[in-house]
Amino acid sequence: MRKNKKHRFGRNWMNEHLNDSYVKKAKKAGYRARSAYKLEQIDKKDKLLRPGLNVVDLGAAPGGWCQYARTRLGKKSRLVAVDLLPIDAIDGVEIIQGDFTDAVIRDRINELFDNKSVDLVLSDMAPNISGIDSVDQARSIGLAEIVLDWSRTVLAEDGVLLMKVFQGSGFDQLRQELLTQFRSVAVRKPGASRSRSAEVYLLARGFKV
Repeated sequence: MRKNKKHRFGRNWMNEHLNDSYVKKAKKAGYRARSAYKLEQIDKKDKLLRPGLNVVDLGAAPGGWCQYARTRLGKKSRLVAVDLLPIDAIDGVEIIQGDFTDAVIRDRINELFDNKSVDLVLSDMAPNISGIDSVDQARSIGLAEIVLDWSRTVLAEDGVLLMKVFQGSGFDQLRQELLTQFRSVAVRKPGASRSRSAEVYLLARGFKV
C-alpha cells in the first residue's frame, strides 16, 4: 500500500512538472531550471543585479540562477557558483563543487575573490528533505544561519543577502537577527515559486559593517 502511494506521488509530481508553465518557458528560453524565473522576478522587483558587482550563488546547480545573473552583470563582475552537485560550465562563471558548510569550501570562495568583499550573496540552498516537517524546518533554519554567519565575514558595506528559507519555527527569530545586521529585511515569494511550497526568500539589504 505504501509503495503504491509513493509511486502515485512520483507520477503526480512528474505530470505536474512536465505541465508546469515555467518548466516549458525555461526550456524554450534555454534556462537549465525553472528556478531562474524566481531570481528574475525578485530582481525585477528589487533591482539586485547590475554591472560591476561581485556575486556568490550558493546552491547553484544546475545553474539557472547563474544563467540569469550573467545577463545582468557586466564583464567586470565576478560570479562564483557553489554546489555539492556538478555544474556544467557557464561563460563568465567560476564554479566550485563542494559542501558550502565545509570551511575549506568557504575558504576557496574567499580565495577566488582575492579576499575582497562580496556585494551580493544569493542562496537557493535547501536541506535534504526527510519528510518530517519539524526536522526539515530545523535544517532549513540551520542552513540559513550558516549562510548568514559567513555573509557577515564577506559582505561589503551596504551589501545584499538573498536566501531561501522555509516558513515555520525559527523563521521570525532569523528575520529579527537579520535586522540587527541589515538596514532592511523583506520577505519575497516570487510567482515562480510553487504556492504549496513553504519556501520564501529573505531579502536583507544595507549590510552594516
